[in-house]
Amino acid sequence: MDIKTIDTFDRATNKTLPSFAKFSLAMVFIAIVFIWSYTSHGDVPNNTFLIIGAVFGAYMAMNIGANDVANNVGPAVGSKALTLGTAIIVAAIFEAAGALIAGGDVVKTIKKGIIDPGLIDNPEIFIWAMTAALLSAALWLNFATSVGAPVSTTHSIVGGVMGAGIAAAGFAIVSWGTMGKIAASWVISPVLGGIIAASFLYFIKTKIVFKDDMVEAAKKFVPYLIALMTWAFSTYLIVKGVKKLIKFDFLTSALIGLAIAVVVYFLVKPMIAKAADKIENTREGINTLFTIPLIFSAALLSFAHGANDVANAIGPLAAINDAIVNSSVSSKVDIPFWVMLVGAIGIAVGLALYGPRLIKTVGSEITELDQIRAYSIAMAAAITVIIASQLGLPVSSTHIAVGGVFGVGFLREYLDSSDKRVTDKLRKKFKKHKKELDSMTTELAEFETKETKSKSDYIRIVELYKGIEFKEAQVKQEKKDIKEEKRTTYVKRDAVKKIIAAWIITVPAAACLSAIVFFTIKGIMS
Repeated sequence: MDIKTIDTFDRATNKTLPSFAKFSLAMVFIAIVFIWSYTSHGDVPNNTFLIIGAVFGAYMAMNIGANDVANNVGPAVGSKALTLGTAIIVAAIFEAAGALIAGGDVVKTIKKGIIDPGLIDNPEIFIWAMTAALLSAALWLNFATSVGAPVSTTHSIVGGVMGAGIAAAGFAIVSWGTMGKIAASWVISPVLGGIIAASFLYFIKTKIVFKDDMVEAAKKFVPYLIALMTWAFSTYLIVKGVKKLIKFDFLTSALIGLAIAVVVYFLVKPMIAKAADKIENTREGINTLFTIPLIFSAALLSFAHGANDVANAIGPLAAINDAIVNSSVSSKVDIPFWVMLVGAIGIAVGLALYGPRLIKTVGSEITELDQIRAYSIAMAAAITVIIASQLGLPVSSTHIAVGGVFGVGFLREYLDSSDKRVTDKLRKKFKKHKKELDSMTTELAEFETKETKSKSDYIRIVELYKGIEFKEAQVKQEKKDIKEEKRTTYVKRDAVKKIIAAWIITVPAAACLSAIVFFTIKGIMS
């Protein structure tokens, strides 16, 4: 089956606000943040950079919403489990809820410990550096969104902080060991996500889809799959999403998640059996059983993402606020509610205004998704983050989700290229034309061995030469098609190359941009 750009995406995009209206609404949000920060901090000494930081934080939050949230809902939309509009509403609500409810009271001012803030003893220099980091990361995310490349917002802010830190205090300020781990995550995140997503898809195909009686197989295995999803997401949410409200260690979180999963298994088993009796014995019928779990996964992923990644927008802003208010540089700071609110609302605004483009990229432009494939990707997102967090590996949720999309696409290529049923039509066509070529070659040989040839013989010989030349080219192309067609239609190589290139250059691009912005600020302020 050829990849098709889902028409509903385009129709939904065309129905949304025109570009100027989107830009105007974004500017209204930034203006509100500017006015509020100005009026509420008018008595704070040197409040200029606090106001600027608030504006840049709002801009960064909108770009996170526009780019990063697509990973949570893109597969669900691409599989048609959710409409684009519904996905945006669900994601916006749960992203904001995650940020406000579980976003954390305290964050590290320097994300991931990239630089040592103790080497910047001048609070003013530190404020300039954090301002440059915020703006550069937001600009890079804005550019990536405009070209349709889902990139890591964490890596964007890491690059921004690193570049500004180097510009402020030299290369010694950077924790190069930490940077090495982050560079390793460029490979670890997508590979782990791809392997886990492909493994789930392979299990579902072999245990359900490839069976003669798919309905009976679904009755047996789908409740287990939903329970496993419940376990993974419950553990993920307890470990990563609600740590502000209550803290559990991993083992306790896993046991609580397992208990929830057992309850869910016994609840959904009769429901699945009842629903399965009403569906056809087709893949499309089986797909419908995964729709509701996908909706829950999109909501839970959005909640956990908002709880964790809001710090990418408001961590540096909180650092700027603390440095200005206390005239000192701290490694950890309290997050004022207004700062958290800027991050939460900014993510929701960015998603609503500019999210559809990246949702489309993740959901349909890399490979074609259905509910079964989207389920596999959602499982990869939750399980990979859990595994990585326990191993201390710095992984990117963006890279995991997109790696999961790659994984299911490449698995489809492998299975279909190794499955005779898929290429049978091409093979029959090839054999037919090969037989015709052999027949024409034999006929030509017979004519050429004749000692005497009539005029009609010569005419036929010319016809055969031309026909053989055409058939040889046709057979050669069909032979190539058998090997290549499935590979080129299941995963778009151009999309893969574009996304991987964007991943690789995110940290250095944001770092260079941040250094330029820092020196610009320094030049203006000096």
